[in-house]
Amino acid sequence: MKATWNNRVIAESSDTVVVENNHYFPKDSVNTGYLRPSDTHTTCPWKGLASYYTLDVDGMQNPDAAWYYPEPKPAAENIKDYIAFWKGVKVTA
Repeated sequence: MKATWNNRVIAESSDTVVVENNHYFPKDSVNTGYLRPSDTHTTCPWKGLASYYTLDVDGMQNPDAAWYYPEPKPAAENIKDYIAFWKGVKVTA
């Protein structure tokens, strides 16, 4: 799978985990140079507290376009150290 935004590959892996129709990429498959920490957090009843990144690619920003669960609840342990994308980020095979 490949995640692209603003004509750049943000992440690429054959080892994504699909949860609720979202592909979660292993952190080591993500170009972390495009990620900027965000102060945004949301809570999922079964996954736990999500944290976000803003994408910063070639001078363009996509606020909170990536999210992850730093300390997921037990039911979501399989996505610890994985990052998912939305808000215009294309995820394709």
